[in-house]
Amino acid sequence: MEFSPYALHFSGSSEHKPVVLLGLERERPDGIIWGGSVFSNSFGQPSAYVFGGQRLYRWSPWDPLYAEWSAGLLYGYVGQYKDKVPLNYKGFSPGITAGIGWQFTPTFAGQIHLLGNSGLLFSISADLP
Repeated sequence: MEFSPYALHFSGSSEHKPVVLLGLERERPDGIIWGGSVFSNSFGQPSAYVFGGQRLYRWSPWDPLYAEWSAGLLYGYVGQYKDKVPLNYKGFSPGITAGIGWQFTPTFAGQIHLLGNSGLLFSISADLP
């Protein structure tokens, strides 16, 4: 399970609202991931993201450090905010994220995800039994 209480926006727009995310992600032994999340987007609209991707381990001298990427379908940028994400059609658009994480324990990690050119999403995750 993943939870994000905060996103840092690169621009200081007065229209930006707090972003809160709750997600579920499944990881296979080979690092392939898939999952989904629901969140309030930067403009306070209910949104969702379903995705697949990969976690990359042992690429740095620090074993707990990992990289992660995902690609999928994003929904939620509608009305006056439809042009805030590329290729938006009736609220649906492609989504891509990249990030790094630190595995604090075998079941608890923290991540920072790059959200295109818009900002950074800070999250924590815990494995469910």
